[in-house]
Amino acid sequence: MSGTQPAAEGITYPPIDDLLEKSDSKYKLVLFSAKRARQINAYYAQLGEGLLEYVGPLVDTHVQEKPLSIALREINEGLLTVEDIEPTDEGGQPAAS
Repeated sequence: MSGTQPAAEGITYPPIDDLLEKSDSKYKLVLFSAKRARQINAYYAQLGEGLLEYVGPLVDTHVQEKPLSIALREINEGLLTVEDIEPTDEGGQPAAS
């Protein structure tokens, strides 16, 4: 059989170096992308139920594309931003450092 088969992009796109420019920590990037991937997965799961609790993918998706790949492309294109939150004590006041 001659012909070309598409090569799987997987985690090679977007390049990890480009993604690290979007976040000040690789650990924060992992947590952020994993959380968004869970939201995308929940969005697809709820479609059959008629619920619209989660926001769907913000980029064009391909057939069989994994939620993590979609989340990483959203981060790379600047569609999502990370905001640090200040820890608070039980009274709602910022915790003393």
